[in-house]
Formats: sequence, C-alpha cells, structure tokens
Amino acid sequence: MALPFRRRIFVVLVVMTVVPTVLAVAGWVLSVRRLLPAAGARASTERVASTARMLLDGVDTLHLTLRERALLRHHLNEVSASVSLARRAETFLRYYTAGFAVVIVLLGAGVLYASVNVAGHLSRQLSRPIDELVGWTQLIRRHEPLPTGLATRGAPEFEALRQALRELAAALDAARERELEAERLRAFREVARRVAHEIKNPLTSMRIAVDQMRRTVGPLDSRTEIAVQVLEAETDRLERLAKEFSEFGRLPEGPQSEVDLPELLEELGRTGVPEGVRVTVYANGGPRSLLGHYEPLRRAFANLYRNAAEAMKGRGAIDVTVTGDGAGLAITIADHGPGIPAELRLRVFEPYFTTKDDGTGLGLALVRVTLEAHRGTISVSETPGGGATFAIVFPPAGTS
Repeated sequence: MALPFRRRIFVVLVVMTVVPTVLAVAGWVLSVRRLLPAAGARASTERVASTARMLLDGVDTLHLTLRERALLRHHLNEVSASVSLARRAETFLRYYTAGFAVVIVLLGAGVLYASVNVAGHLSRQLSRPIDELVGWTQLIRRHEPLPTGLATRGAPEFEALRQALRELAAALDAARERELEAERLRAFREVARRVAHEIKNPLTSMRIAVDQMRRTVGPLDSRTEIAVQVLEAETDRLERLAKEFSEFGRLPEGPQSEVDLPELLEELGRTGVPEGVRVTVYANGGPRSLLGHYEPLRRAFANLYRNAAEAMKGRGAIDVTVTGDGAGLAITIADHGPGIPAELRLRVFEPYFTTKDDGTGLGLALVRVTLEAHRGTISVSETPGGGATFAIVFPPAGTS
C-alpha cells in the first residue's frame, strides 16, 4: 500500500536522522570502553605488590642495616598505596565509563526525539500546501471559486503555484464563457439562417402580388392605395429583416484581401450617413490596412455609422480615429448623442436585444460577429461630453 506524501517525507527525514545518530552513539560507547584503560593499570600494580611480598619472604631483614630496612619499608608502603590508588581508579573509571555511556545514550535519545519532531514539522510544512493545492484542483474541476486572501503557509514557491492556479482558473472560466457565448451565437446564427430562408419564400410571392395589383388593376381608390402602400412598406421591412437574418447567420467567407480602413471609413462617411451628419476621420500615419473581407467589414462599419446617426437624430458629428502601430489597429467611432446607459453596454451586442421600437436587435450583434471573425474586439463607453464611443481593436497580423 503506497504511503501518502506526508508520511513518506516523515519516514525519509526520520531515517536520515536516526541512522547517523544510532551509529554515532554506538561508536562513542565502544570508543569509551576501549580507550579508557582501567583494568590494565590495576593488574600491573597487583603484580608489583605480589613480587614485593615474595621479596620480603625471601630476604632476611635481620642482616639489613637500619637504613636498608627503612628503604624497604618505604618501598612496601609505596607499593601498597599504588595498589589502593589503582583499585579506587578502576572503580571510578568503571562508573565514569557507565555514566558517560548513559549520557551519550540520553543525548542520542534527545537527538532522536528532536529529529522526529523536526521531521514531523517539515513533513507538515511540505504536505499541507500540496494538499491545499490538490484541493484547489478539485475546486477547478467542479467549477467552484478558489479561496481568496493571502496564504502564508509553505515556501514562496507554493505561493507562486497558488497564483498560477488562480490565473489558470480565471483563464479556464474565461475560455468557458467564450465557448458558451460562441455556442449561443452558433445557435442564434442557425435560427437566423432558417428564419431568413422561411421569410424569403412568402416575401417573394407577396412582392410579386403587390406589383401585379398595381399593373393590372389600374388606378386604385384611396383605401386600396393605403392598403397597397402598407403592404409595400411591410414587405420592404420584411425584406430588410430577412437580409439581416441572412447576414447574421452567415460568417464571412471567401478569399481575403488588404482593406484600407481609413479609406473605407472616409468613403462610408461620404455615402453612408444622412446629409446632416458630418464624419471626420483621423489617422496617425501608422499601419492602415487589414487583411480581411471587404463587404462584411463595410456592412459592419456602415451599421455603426447608421446607429450613431440615428442616435443623433440625423444631425451632428461623428469623430473617427484610426491608430496603427506594432500592437495592431485601434479604431474609435464617437457620436454625440444621448449615449448608452452603463447597465446596457454589455447587452447591446447580444442578438435580438434592441432599444429601438422598430429594431431587430441584430445590427450590433452582426457587427460583433463580423469583427470577431477578423480576430477583432469591440466595446462601448461614454463619449466625453455625452454620447457613445465604440472602440475596435484588431491584433497585429500573424497573432492568434
């Protein structure tokens, strides 16, 4: 059975400390017992005392002079004192050796105890952040939010890993939101394509019928004329609606070409707005062209111009700025109308959302789809002094 990470670290640290400690204690005890010469000194002194007694037994002290007997007596006293000192030294060294060995063993036990505690502390310090990060991966898998706040447990590398997991979770959430949004747009486009197809067939028959009435019936009375005009107006509206549905349901396709954005925006400023609206295009002289589909881009910018003109009720100024550099192309289209409330700025690009009485809710959604097909992004903010500013950013060529 595999041990958990914490127990593995604990066992490794304990073994790394216990083995050297046990070997050191055993070596110290053996060295003390081998290097302290206690019994050897006593044995030598006992032999000297034995030979001294034999000497006394074999010598006739009566024939010795007083000085010689005094010297012999002094020698015997010194031998006897040496034997007594050797015995006391042996006893002392025996207890000293045993006590020193006990001290060494106790110190070794203390080292082992400290090593076990230190190993447990280190294993907890290493395993807790890892267990925490493993739990974070479970939260990410279940799409649950990660804990907030600053965690101080573990080494700085663990905090860097926590930050990386937070960034990963944020990136996964953003990617998930983009995928859901893309799926919703695909569903909207499919519905729009089918609606456009279903509208076109009866719409064609209705327009043919209205044209035949005008050609064959002759002059119409006032009530019939009003009815025919209503039919013509509504069929025109249905045709425009079917066209918008069809364009929204179809992504730009075909070969791409270089599109000069300032030139396109200036041409739309001359032809795509009412006479009471003045469009001014400013370019910084940087990169001007974009590799893309001309007609879809033209329809998208024409839609932005039309919305700005309608917001200003057909009179006012639209300020357009084109900025090109190594970071890509940035375009801002600012009008001076009533603007868009802050709570609606994120919804204006949703399909079928509109604030107009006769709007389809597909204009800005089509703009967004077209720009995203060219890897661009669009956002809306408030124009200084009043109005709405649409900001469009295209990344540099060659980036994803």
